[in-house]
Amino acid sequence: MTKFYITTAIDYPNASPHIGTAYEKIGADARARWRRLCGDDVYFLMGNDENSQKVAEKAQELGLDPLAYCDEMERKFRQAWSRLSLSFDRFIRTTEAAHHRGAREIFRRLLKRGDVYRGMYKSWYCVGCESRKTDKDLVNGKCANHPNRDLEWVEEENWFFRLTAYRDRIREVVKNTDFVEPGIRRNEVLGVLEEGLEDISISRAKTKWGVPVPDDPDHVIYVWFDALVNYITGVGFPDGPDFGRWWPCDVHVIGKDITRFHCIIWPAMLLGADLPLPKKVFAHGFVYLSGEKISKSGKRLDPAKAADRFGGDPLRYFLLREIAFDNDGDFTWEKFVERYNGELANELGNLLNRVVNMAEKNLGGVFEKPPAPLPQDAALREKLLGLADRVAPHYDRFEFHFALAQIWDAVRQANRYLDETRPWTAAKEGRRDAVAASLYNAAEALRIIAVLASPVIPATADRIGEQIGIGPLSTARLETVRAWGGVPGGTRVRRAAPLFPRLDKVPEAEEFA
Repeated sequence: MTKFYITTAIDYPNASPHIGTAYEKIGADARARWRRLCGDDVYFLMGNDENSQKVAEKAQELGLDPLAYCDEMERKFRQAWSRLSLSFDRFIRTTEAAHHRGAREIFRRLLKRGDVYRGMYKSWYCVGCESRKTDKDLVNGKCANHPNRDLEWVEEENWFFRLTAYRDRIREVVKNTDFVEPGIRRNEVLGVLEEGLEDISISRAKTKWGVPVPDDPDHVIYVWFDALVNYITGVGFPDGPDFGRWWPCDVHVIGKDITRFHCIIWPAMLLGADLPLPKKVFAHGFVYLSGEKISKSGKRLDPAKAADRFGGDPLRYFLLREIAFDNDGDFTWEKFVERYNGELANELGNLLNRVVNMAEKNLGGVFEKPPAPLPQDAALREKLLGLADRVAPHYDRFEFHFALAQIWDAVRQANRYLDETRPWTAAKEGRRDAVAASLYNAAEALRIIAVLASPVIPATADRIGEQIGIGPLSTARLETVRAWGGVPGGTRVRRAAPLFPRLDKVPEAEEFA
C-alpha cells in the first residue's frame, strides 16, 4: 500500500472560514479521497494557525484570553468543515505543546548549524499578512492584500535566519523538478530567487503570544516560521513513531499568495535542519465573489451557512466544477443555481429518480440480472468501464473540473440509454426482461458514477448507493468500477427524498454573509 500525505495551509482563526478558505480545503479533500479510492494509505492534515498577532488582537477586542478564544474558534472551524464533509485525519493547532516542542527543536537545529543569528529588524509590517512589506510591495502606502489596515513600523533586535545560504540549492530544486506547480507559480518563484534573497527575521520581541524562543524568553518565534513547522509536527516531529512513515509530504496545497513562504523559506528551513523536502507544493487560485476579491471588498460567503441551506455537496461540486483549481474563478449565486438545477438536479438526480421509481413500479422494487443484453448495452458499458481511466489523470493533477466533465458525460450517456431502451414502453408491452435489463444497467451506471464522483460529492455517493440498495459508496475502491455487475441480482431499491430539490429562485447573497 502506497502512503500519501497531503496538507492544506493552516488558517488564522481571527474570523470564521469564508468561501476562499473552504475552496482550498475542498480541493485537498477531493484529492485525499481520490487517493483513498485508489487504495493508498492517506494522511490528510489541516488545522489552525493560532500563534498570530492578529489572533491575539481579536481575543483582546472580545475581552477573552487568547487560548480561550482559540478554543472557541476551533469548534467553529470544525463545525464548518464537518458540514462540508472534509475527511482530515488530523486537525493541528499551533498552540499544542507538541507543536511548540517541534518548532523549538527546528530553531535549535538551525542555531546549532550557525544559520540563526541576532540582528536589527527595521521594516513595515502588515499584521493582516503577518509579514514584512518593502516599498515595492505597497500600493498607495498600503498592503495590497489588506488596504484597510495600517502598516506598523517595527524596529527591534530579533533573531534572523540565514535564508541567503540556501538560495542556490532551492533554485536548483525549483528549476529542475516539478516541486512547484502549476508552472506559472514555478516561474514566479524562480523570478524571486533570481532577484536574490535576504536573511529573514524569525522572532518578535513586542508580543508574548506565541512559541518562546529557546533560551530567550523575551522573544517568541515569528508566526510564519512556527506555522510552517506544523507540517512535520502534525506527523510527530521530532521523535514521534510515525514521523518517518509519513514525511516527506507528498503535496502541500496552498493559496498562490503564500508561495514564497512554502517554496523558498520552508525548503530552506528543512535543508538547514537536515530534513527531506516535501515532494510538491501546489498553489491554487483565488475565488472571487461576483468579480471582487474577498479580502478587498469586505464581501463574505459563509460556507457553513450555504451548506446548511443546500447541503455540503452542491457547494463542493460547484466550486470544483466551475473553477479550474490552478486558476482564479468567480462565485455567483446565478451560476450556482444554474449548475445545481441543470447538472445536479436535472441530470444526476433525475437519473436516480427514474431508475428507482421505475424499478418499484415495474419490478417490485428489485433489480434483476438481465438474462439477455439489449442492443444499446455495449455502448453504455464501454463508456462506464473506461471512465476510471479517463478521470484518473485529472484527479491526480488537481484538474477536478475536467474529471467532473468526464463523469457528467457518463451521466448524460446513462440518461440517453434509458431514453433509447424505453423501459416504460417495454413494461406496457409486457416485456419484463427488457425492463429488467434496462434498469439493471442504468443502476450499474449509477454505481460507477457515484464511486468516481465520490471524491467531490461523497454524501451524494452514499445516498445513491443507499437508494439503489447496495449501501454507501464513498468508501469503495477503484477496482470495483472496472467490472460490470456490482449490483447483485435481487437487490431491493430504497426510495428516499430527491437528491437535489430544484431551486426556484436565486438566493440573496446577504443570507450567507
